[in-house]
Parts: sequence; structure tokens; C-alpha cells
Amino acid sequence: METPWLVVGLGNPGPGYAATRHNVGQMVLDELASRGGLTFKTHKTNATVAEGRLTPGGPRLVLAKPNTYMNVSGGPVSQLLRFYSLDPSRLIVVHDELDIPFDTIRLKHGGGHGGHNGVRDVIAATGSGDFTRVRVGVGRPPGSSAAADHVLKAFSAAERKNLPILVSDAADAVEEITSAGLTAAQNRFHAR
Repeated sequence: METPWLVVGLGNPGPGYAATRHNVGQMVLDELASRGGLTFKTHKTNATVAEGRLTPGGPRLVLAKPNTYMNVSGGPVSQLLRFYSLDPSRLIVVHDELDIPFDTIRLKHGGGHGGHNGVRDVIAATGSGDFTRVRVGVGRPPGSSAAADHVLKAFSAAERKNLPILVSDAADAVEEITSAGLTAAQNRFHAR
């Protein structure tokens, strides 16, 4: 049986958070599911999951959105890896990134959490940083605004105009990683 990729979109649960910067990872998963005609369903792990292929003959994906708050995302991710008998090297975490300008995507494998509490919790719960990250730039807050407040706010009107393109690009990056590998995806998206 083909080993699937586990693609996790980090965010906070509930409609109040759905349109915030912190939930851009889950927006990317919604885009991927819509491309493959996949539907999210409740799963025995603490997550909603959509499984399938985005294209006929394409790689098998397990798209997952933890039902927990961002800072405790690790538990569901760890449960999902165990449930599907996957190694962290088959995990792709899609998350917001303050240190990258809005409208920019950066891809990397391994490393630390870079101050991102959701990624920190995934590393702690899985015991490994050996997974791929699709880091979706949301930019730093203007002036002296607190980063925590910035990520919990909705995108600005100007950002919302470009948000569909950013989400689509991040979904393209996930597809490229799972079909052609990380290096090919980095060459395509980091050159921009």
C-alpha cells in the first residue's frame, strides 16, 4: 500500500478564528480539499480529516485540521502519525509565519520552531523536528503592535485582495512537495 503524506494545517477552531492570519494553514487545506473534491470528516484523533488524491494517479494525501487551539496542535498531529503509521518525514505542516512578508511562501525541512507555538508543540509532541514546513508569510504587525494580537486578527482589506493567490500558491507548494520533492518546490517558490 502506498504511504500517504500527512498534511496538517495549523489554526484555531471555530468560526471566530476562521478568517484570521493564524488560520491561513487551514485555509490552504480547504483549498487542497476543494481541488481534489475531498470532504473533511470527524476523525477518531482530535482532528477533522479528508483523504484521497488531488489528481488521478497523484500521491495519496491525508489532509488534517486539528480541533485544538494552535498552541496545543501537537497532540492531534502525534495521534495522526500513529494512526496512519507514518514517520515525521511524511508530515507537512502548513502554518502562518510572522518573519516572512505577506504574500511570500518559504519551504523547509527540519529545524526549530522559530518562535511559532503551534510548531513548537508539534515538535514536543512528536519528539521530532524532522518534518517539512510550508511557511505562509503573514508579515509583522505595524509599529509596536503585539504579534499575538496581529495573528488573531483578520487580514486587512488590501491583504484580502491577494489572499486567494497566497493560499493557492501555498496549496501549489504542497502539491509540488508531494509529487516532485522539496528541492523542486523550493526552486519554484523561493525564486519568486
